[in-house]
Amino acid sequence: MSLGVNEDCKFEIRDVWAHNLEEEMEHVRRIVVDYPYVAMDTEFPGVVARPVGTFKSTAEYHYQTLRCNVDMLKLIQLGLTFSKSTGELPKGVCTWQFNFEFGLGDDMYAQDSIDLLIRSGIDFHKHEKVGIDVQLFGELLITSGVVMSDDVHWVSFHGGYDFGYLMKVLSCHMVPTEESVFFELLRIYFPIFYDIKYLMKSCKLLKGGLQDVADDMQVQRVGPAHQSGSDSLLTSMAFFRMRELYFDDRLDADKYARHLFGLGTSYQNSVVERGGGVGDHKNSANNYGGS
Repeated sequence: MSLGVNEDCKFEIRDVWAHNLEEEMEHVRRIVVDYPYVAMDTEFPGVVARPVGTFKSTAEYHYQTLRCNVDMLKLIQLGLTFSKSTGELPKGVCTWQFNFEFGLGDDMYAQDSIDLLIRSGIDFHKHEKVGIDVQLFGELLITSGVVMSDDVHWVSFHGGYDFGYLMKVLSCHMVPTEESVFFELLRIYFPIFYDIKYLMKSCKLLKGGLQDVADDMQVQRVGPAHQSGSDSLLTSMAFFRMRELYFDDRLDADKYARHLFGLGTSYQNSVVERGGGVGDHKNSANNYGGS
């Protein structure tokens, strides 16, 4: 499924449903070896609940809002775009758009979010009939070489919910009650990750959402907005353009990686407090039993 052309390079976004999941995951396993930068976007059914109680900070409130909604709701789409460290995309298919089981008659959602996704072209009837079983997808992803690898660099835009949903898929557990545990698990599944929205703190001229940032940097979208494949591809291209224009084409991982915009605990704070690296925390993933 080819969704568009940008200058002289054709970017293909591959739709993945239940019938071609295992075949396409074979391609993903191979491509991540040479294209280890993975830009991610998710589509999910909005925000349906707000936590009640007393919170120590705005960041804690935002985390608890994320937690209760990710726990209650189901993932609709996941887009993954693969590139080299230079930003070079593979020829042919560079983006996989995974479409999960979701039924408007059975599953919870916020109506305004669903209306937006329908306007963007998401076919909920097809999701209900031939969508991917999320547990099977998690099993295939955990053995794909894409996660739990120090060689893979993840990229998101305002990625708290993206990582929350994906961690839920991988762990088969609810999101941790404590934000510190959430970040501890993040560094196991995604040892190196960047959040463009966090990086924008160092780019005074960049404001707004993903499309605003892409427009400001003259990055052209391929495919429809508010579908995870197109959004993940735009995230990838925006990341490398930002790195070129604002960071002299080099990002210091110790300074800029492992932060998520809007959440109060960083990977680095936890490493400083606890010490050690990814290998020292493998048991956390094994022993974690949800909240």
